[in-house]
Amino acid sequence: MPRDATPEPIPTNRGPTRAEAMALAARRRRRLQAWLPWIIILGTFLIWEAVVFAFQIPQFILPAPSDIAASMYKWWWPLLDNSWQTLMTTLIGFAFAIAFGLALGVAIGSSSLLYAGLYPLLIAFNSVPKVAVVPILVIWFGIGTVPAVITAFLISFFPIVVNVATGIATVEPELRDVLRALGAKPTDIIRKVGLPRAMPYFFASLKIAITVAFVGSIIAETVASNKGIGHLMILASSRFDVPLVFAGLIITGIMGVVMYAIAVKIEDRTTGWAMRGQEGQSVATSIGG
Repeated sequence: MPRDATPEPIPTNRGPTRAEAMALAARRRRRLQAWLPWIIILGTFLIWEAVVFAFQIPQFILPAPSDIAASMYKWWWPLLDNSWQTLMTTLIGFAFAIAFGLALGVAIGSSSLLYAGLYPLLIAFNSVPKVAVVPILVIWFGIGTVPAVITAFLISFFPIVVNVATGIATVEPELRDVLRALGAKPTDIIRKVGLPRAMPYFFASLKIAITVAFVGSIIAETVASNKGIGHLMILASSRFDVPLVFAGLIITGIMGVVMYAIAVKIEDRTTGWAMRGQEGQSVATSIGG
């Protein structure tokens, strides 16, 4: 070999390091999480269309997704107008539920006397079917927007109260004792420890409450309203326009999913610390087998 010749590098078959494998697995997981809901939704509609076509199901029993899409295109303005009414009433009732539910949840979670005194009443009130309350609301407030707002409030109020109260009441007694020994007042403990501790519970309740709030609005609109998706669905069913009924159901579901996604985004921004490290642990577990 010549003296000035440099030896060729020996090829190595070094595989990716553990950190690189975890990063790659995390990227794949994020891509899968982004595409999986759309794949499942598209697959559901394709199976639905195929079943209706294969079994020749009449349209007045179960319309195909293509028929529902055609109905949405035909009645797009009434659907849009009534959807806005339903969304408005739901958001107003939901906003009142957040305000009153958060305040009452903090009060109940901070006081064992209030917890023991009010909790049975809340459970009894939540057990009453809200559809039975709507006729009473009609007598008090008449037909229109107000009964729908109140029904959305009533049906979404309880989950917020329960979760906030649970989050504050489960602060460790030892931590309370230490804070009192350091001179903290009860209000300081609630404000600086109880409320941050209750935030994951609070946002978990919001994701439940916003979906059931739409249920309350639709219930009231089917009974005591002259506008809204519920009212439109009642009119469509009276004319046996089943595709339009399903169009109303799908639009309500879309609004619920959008509001749920907004609540999740806010939760990630404000209480991401509560979920910190779980994604990395799940990826590491999948790599480690």
